[in-house]
Amino acid sequence: MYKQRGFSLIELLIVVAIILIIAAIAIPNLLRAREAANEASAVASLRTINTAEIEYMSSYPTVGFAASLSVLGGLAPCTPASTTACLIDSVLSAGTKSGYTFTEAPGVAATPQTTYYSTAVPIKLDQTGTRSFCSSEDAVVRVQPTGAAIGAESACQTLAPLNQ
Repeated sequence: MYKQRGFSLIELLIVVAIILIIAAIAIPNLLRAREAANEASAVASLRTINTAEIEYMSSYPTVGFAASLSVLGGLAPCTPASTTACLIDSVLSAGTKSGYTFTEAPGVAATPQTTYYSTAVPIKLDQTGTRSFCSSEDAVVRVQPTGAAIGAESACQTLAPLNQ
């Protein structure tokens, strides 16, 4: 009698089933970890924008705060000026980074610009992030737990500060 070596079909199906069960447990945890990483990146980017705004206002006091993210950035090779300050990277100044859309607007129009607010909103709610964030000239990062867009500086000021 000749004895065959190898695995039976049942043994292979059991191994595949075990792998699928492990994947079903691991994939949701991986997605939650990715969302948390995107949110942490969004908060760090808002803090970078706050620092860049303070530096911009110190460098260009007659202008005040920058009117947009593109003013804070600039394409490489970047030459600092009041219209391209080279204070943030080109990815962030374009407005999209790590699953979030970033915007910046003047709080109240004035010359020099004395107010601003920045927002970070998830591109796909519950996929790239679950919360929105904002910050203004007080440099406090605030959180919108529903992930909705934050339409004005006054709306940002009513939100709770992020506890980190």
